[in-house]
Amino acid sequence: MNSRYIKGFIAVLVGMAINYLGDKALGVNIEIFTGISTFTFAWMIDIFLVPFIAGLAVSWIFGLGGKWLACLPPLFVRCISFVYLTYFDNSSTDTDLFFQVPLAYWGPCLILVVEAANFGGIIGEVWKGVYRRPNKENGEINMTTPTKITT
Repeated sequence: MNSRYIKGFIAVLVGMAINYLGDKALGVNIEIFTGISTFTFAWMIDIFLVPFIAGLAVSWIFGLGGKWLACLPPLFVRCISFVYLTYFDNSSTDTDLFFQVPLAYWGPCLILVVEAANFGGIIGEVWKGVYRRPNKENGEINMTTPTKITT
């Protein structure tokens, strides 16, 4: 199996773990809308900082292309959390949780966490140095542009 696929799989799992553990540490369910009291400081950290750190970690592990892969962990965690809250953690059995977790609220939250993770992925790629200039003295080549190898 290609080691790039393994690195990508591990990076996504690490990003999902960071995102999930950040949710549990903050004690916030961003999928549940309770009115204006939803928007607390912990909610903002869970929307912006936790996915940013997850995207940074994914990009740091994966390398070039990590900014695109960084979008997957928050997407997976938010979808799994939505399904879990809808089907398994519904406290009121007589009402549908769809009315407690409206898609018109959940959709923009999903977009915000994916964009924060993408920004973290971009910063992670820059931090790792995938866009730096190659060092001609050491014989490095730039992996972002195709080059012709001569012998």
